[in-house]
Amino acid sequence: MDDEKIKVRITESDQVIEVVVLSKRPERIEVVLGTGIHNVRCELLPTRNGRAYSGSIKGREIVYERTPEQVKVDLDRLNPALRKSRPH
Repeated sequence: MDDEKIKVRITESDQVIEVVVLSKRPERIEVVLGTGIHNVRCELLPTRNGRAYSGSIKGREIVYERTPEQVKVDLDRLNPALRKSRPH
């Protein structure tokens, strides 16, 4: 099975990096940066304005620039069976 990867931006340097997604829900995305024993987990939560997700890895803020609504649509598209099981 292929790991899902998303691109996040490090706000301090405006650098874009690719991270592996551990779990993805509209209210929270859990990602891993790095591989092996040097990996670091991070929880991305929706921002106050709801336009992105943000989290912190070793004191640096990272941002995933998609809204919770866009993530929900992505999840519904990837697995239509989940849409039927969730209440609307």
